[in-house]
Amino acid sequence: MDESIFKSYDIRGIYPGQLNEDVSYKVGRGLVEYLKPQKIVVGRDVRTSSESLADALIKGIIEGGVDVVDIGLCSTDGLYFAVGKFKYDGGVMITASHNPPQYNGMKICRSKAVPLSGREGLDRIKKMILENDFSMTNKIGKVTKYSIDQDYTSHVLSFIDIKRIKPFRIVIDAGNGIAGKTVPQVFKSLPCEVIPLYFELDGTFPNHLASPIEPENTITLRERVIKEKADLGAAFDGDADRMFLVDEKAQVLGGDMVTALVAKNLLKKEKGATVLYNLVCSKTVPEVIQQAGGKSVRTQVGHALIKPLMKKYDAVFGGEHSGHFYFRKNWFADSGLIALLVCLELISEENNPLSSLIKLIDHYFRSGEINSQVKDIPGKLKQIEEKYSGLGRADYLDGLTMDFEDWWFSLRPSNTEPLLRLNIEAKNKDLLEYKKEELLELIRN
Repeated sequence: MDESIFKSYDIRGIYPGQLNEDVSYKVGRGLVEYLKPQKIVVGRDVRTSSESLADALIKGIIEGGVDVVDIGLCSTDGLYFAVGKFKYDGGVMITASHNPPQYNGMKICRSKAVPLSGREGLDRIKKMILENDFSMTNKIGKVTKYSIDQDYTSHVLSFIDIKRIKPFRIVIDAGNGIAGKTVPQVFKSLPCEVIPLYFELDGTFPNHLASPIEPENTITLRERVIKEKADLGAAFDGDADRMFLVDEKAQVLGGDMVTALVAKNLLKKEKGATVLYNLVCSKTVPEVIQQAGGKSVRTQVGHALIKPLMKKYDAVFGGEHSGHFYFRKNWFADSGLIALLVCLELISEENNPLSSLIKLIDHYFRSGEINSQVKDIPGKLKQIEEKYSGLGRADYLDGLTMDFEDWWFSLRPSNTEPLLRLNIEAKNKDLLEYKKEELLELIRN
């Protein structure tokens, strides 16, 4: 087995060279050993290899003596919902999220949709597989098939007042991923007109990669928003746990702006609640939370880190720049579809175009995430810290963040590659461009 498929937050690799049915079977056996569950729920995305990997995983679980509930094709947030709602002991989603079609993977959680991570759970399962260390049992678990569609649809709609939603025209890009199944089920109950883009379930992703964080994958969506004179657009990734908004002028909103909008709406309903945001998010986010009477908590990047903090602070909501949005009433798990619905409710109530809502709250300019290959990452971080020492306030919550009067930057090492990830925000565009060139010169030389 290629050990590199075990990542910080999930299992992921190329099929069948790195991740195949044999490995999937053994993950099932290892999961049984680690969780000692009575019942595990298994779901899968639309990838061409997902069904056979799910079958092998299920075989491993039941041959370990544990029952399986097979919910078939679903979104990752649907899998989390099933674990939380029906009190299963754990769940596995077969998906490689936004990766190209030759990849597949697994997102695994224990009861209450708490994720396993590289440091808690995945490491133990990897060790068992490498050592072929599985208990013998004569018991064979049972497999039950169950559709969560109706329960899941009712759940996500419970976050809004349906009667308040205006009859928007929305272009939605499912990217040939699982949103092509979940979105129509939910929007049947809403007065909106959905203009569908790539709703056909196709795990080869023939039109573009189901990864809306890259601008090239939202080109068609932006064009259709203008052509259709739509009120807004939305794009989902392959397993539909992430979502990005496009305003009526075809501008893509960052995940941090969506975080600000969702926080604003939820804080209307729960005054004084706590909202989490990761350190890459714009300063707009804590400003909006404060203005709405909430408490803001800044966190590291990554769902396996944010979900425990959501529980610790009993946060009503948490958001990341990458398009992950976490909700207390969703077992602190993320859901792109819930975030979209909460935004629709806010836009309806504010009675303003989406671009106007953003203009009211956002007064900054951002670089977006810029990746650079760096051989000596600790040395480079130290060099850059020394360069700006005494000029701004430094913190080390996740890599290096430095805050100055008119701008700030975050420089984080990648968990999986020799990369430094740079994000800059400034009060004006000229300053942003100047500081971007200055930092990239330091990072890359």
